[in-house]
Amino acid sequence: MRIIQIPRFCPFQTVFFYEYPVVGKIIQDKKIGSRPVFRYKKWVMRKQMEISMYQIDAFASKIFEGNPAAVCPSDKWLPDEIMQSIAAENNLSETAFFTPKGKGFHIRWFTPVSEIDLCGHATLAAAHLLFNILGYNKDKIEFDSKSGILSVTKNDGWLTMDFPAQPPVPCDIPEEIVQAFNMTPIECLKSEDFIVVFEREIDIELADPDFELLKKLDLRGVIITAKSSRYDFVARFFAPKYGIPEDPVTGSAYKQLAPYWTSKIGLKKNPS
Repeated sequence: MRIIQIPRFCPFQTVFFYEYPVVGKIIQDKKIGSRPVFRYKKWVMRKQMEISMYQIDAFASKIFEGNPAAVCPSDKWLPDEIMQSIAAENNLSETAFFTPKGKGFHIRWFTPVSEIDLCGHATLAAAHLLFNILGYNKDKIEFDSKSGILSVTKNDGWLTMDFPAQPPVPCDIPEEIVQAFNMTPIECLKSEDFIVVFEREIDIELADPDFELLKKLDLRGVIITAKSSRYDFVARFFAPKYGIPEDPVTGSAYKQLAPYWTSKIGLKKNPS
């Protein structure tokens, strides 16, 4: 059991390390003052199997920031219903499970209510776990997934994900979106999610949607976005029907946002 501190330049912090000897209730919860240091959970199954679970904050410079994902490495797959139950109890936007496959790994992601086809920040967290904690000594990891082969490369302490783009296409504005946000967007597109473009940055900041209305939509979730005065654009992501009212950072959303905004404002190189 340990809390693992990561250098500040790295966009990750490992918050908790859990150990499962696999399925029941918390038997120990140690604290320093009022701050949890680790939690140990013991599970009971007909066939004994041990797995470990790491909770990792992606896109963060210190613990309890960024977007947390749980990551469970294992030599073989647990039953689907057990993985879903673990994800439901974690109640994080995603719990990732991965196993060895060939020269790489096979990865799957679960929200609190169902399995999904892709999660960016949980994939990044899994790669961080392999590179920085589990001793993976190559510069590139390939994950096989429901969305195809996803690669993560390590370079000078930074991790770069190579995900397939999903350019959105224009569509009619669903009435549920207009009602949920109580305003009409200037444009609406769709790919894996609805991409809803508003005129002002402040519209994104102040948005307070009706989640029950968003649950009625037929795509995974809703991305709202607008051009920004400080950045290229701003965005927020909502997927209430998958148990995620709002996700702090959704890597897979940028597979759709990047092609859209590149076509609008042009591609900018990162500063050297």
